[in-house]
Amino acid sequence: MPFLTSPVLPPGTLALIPQPVLPAGDGLVLRPWRTEDAPAVHAAFQDPLMHQWHLRTCASVGEAADWISQWQRAWAAETQVQWAVAEEESGELRGRVALRQILLDDGVAEVAYWTVAGARGRGVAARAATALSRWALEEIGFHRLELHHSTANEASCKVAARAGFTLEGTRRSALLHPDGWHDMHLHARVHGG
Repeated sequence: MPFLTSPVLPPGTLALIPQPVLPAGDGLVLRPWRTEDAPAVHAAFQDPLMHQWHLRTCASVGEAADWISQWQRAWAAETQVQWAVAEEESGELRGRVALRQILLDDGVAEVAYWTVAGARGRGVAARAATALSRWALEEIGFHRLELHHSTANEASCKVAARAGFTLEGTRRSALLHPDGWHDMHLHARVHGG
């Protein structure tokens, strides 16, 4: 049975172009992941704050290298796309920003991010999420980007607001963290608004 609407983004929208490097301001860029980023990813996941808000652990540099390999291949699959947030001049890793749960037909994706301990409180996550959102909505043509975080994660709520995501509501008991079920805020940005 045919649909009454056309896909917002056709298959190949991402896979048929190279993953770009995106400027994020103040000397930051979003760039594709490199194998040599593995030690920095592993180090980032040794931070206790990462264990509080993220559901994964990273036991070794080899495991981080496997993640990076997956992230590099994900562009072609168009199900998620991941960027390293890095200093443009030094290449030093400051964090990660991603589009996950991509639904090309609907023009919808979820924005996710993390920062290394030394980059927190400097606007890195907000600049990265803003740059990614601008590219996804204005250049690629996504219609809606969502962002979810634990209601207990006040820093992430501030990042979402600074990146232009409107708080739409609370999803009750929506995600299991190591310390139990968390209510999750739902923020969103839409094309043209």
